[in-house]
Amino acid sequence: MEAGGMEIERSGGSVEEAIEAALSELGLSEQEAFIEIVQEPRSGFLGLRAVPAIVRVRPAQGRVEQAPEDQAEGVTVFLEGLLDAMGLDADVEINALEGTTYVDVWGVQDDQDMGLLIGKHGHTLEALQELVRGHVQRAGAGPCRVLVDVEDYRKRRNKQIEARAQDAGRQVKRSGKPISLEPMNAYERKIVHDAVPQLDGLETASEGEQPNRRVVIRRLRRG
Repeated sequence: MEAGGMEIERSGGSVEEAIEAALSELGLSEQEAFIEIVQEPRSGFLGLRAVPAIVRVRPAQGRVEQAPEDQAEGVTVFLEGLLDAMGLDADVEINALEGTTYVDVWGVQDDQDMGLLIGKHGHTLEALQELVRGHVQRAGAGPCRVLVDVEDYRKRRNKQIEARAQDAGRQVKRSGKPISLEPMNAYERKIVHDAVPQLDGLETASEGEQPNRRVVIRRLRRG
């Protein structure tokens, strides 16, 4: 679809989900779009009257984006203030690895605090990433190109996902039967989409709705 000068608003259970829906409809990548967070999601009382995330997305036309390292400087200050307000003793530092800029959080004394900051299956870490994404967007720095990590959890998880995707891909090549992986967020699904094509003769597709959206790996369909 040609985006032209179109601007759309979309909602979702998370900012990430709303952005993904809007980008998909406009046929844009995150780097090609101007993204404005109109409303952050909020949970309602006892799950009732929950407020969804709302984003406004339009094609970027000649706008200047901050470089990842510049975004990281602002994110570092933001996280230091947030961690201080939470009463967590931690160090925050900027690192670059394999073309990705990370803002890493390291516990100074209590590892349990860092475990709480990661959360079950990384859910709290993803919520922290959402806060950082919103901070970068509100600062007018363009799409967030910085990843927050705590005690290298995200980096270890990335390696696990890549290995799992390639193992599943080899199994699909042997059996010819598609494999559906566990539900993942958009960032983790991209790791799968990037890893599987390294094994010739396979393709991937995201299916389902959040929070159960997952990647299916299958043999490449010959036209």
